[in-house]
Amino acid sequence: QVQLVESGGGLAKAGDSLRLSCAASGRSFRYYTVAWFRRVPGKEREVVATINSSGSTTTYADSLKGRFTISRDNAKSKAFLQMDNLKHEDTAVYYCAEQTNRRGEYGYWGQGTQVTVSS
Repeated sequence: QVQLVESGGGLAKAGDSLRLSCAASGRSFRYYTVAWFRRVPGKEREVVATINSSGSTTTYADSLKGRFTISRDNAKSKAFLQMDNLKHEDTAVYYCAEQTNRRGEYGYWGQGTQVTVSS
């Protein structure tokens, strides 16, 4: 089965950087779009960034452009989220997700990793 495992979260100070990793297994990673989401208790899940199968196309939430960078290494079946200039409002649980089928919904999710940014 498809499994996604996030890592790299933790406690950071405002202005610091963190790099999240997503390790995928269970199928050919290189064929599917990957996304990072985040969720704050009491709020709906928010799309942070997406990256297509080859890594040639990325998208970001407008408010995060210039601070967050999504990337992937298909040879290692990993995706990453580089977070720079962290702000308190970035505090959330961050999830890695992979589309179920090509051009399909995000059906596979990791357990999430907590990112807490102090002000």
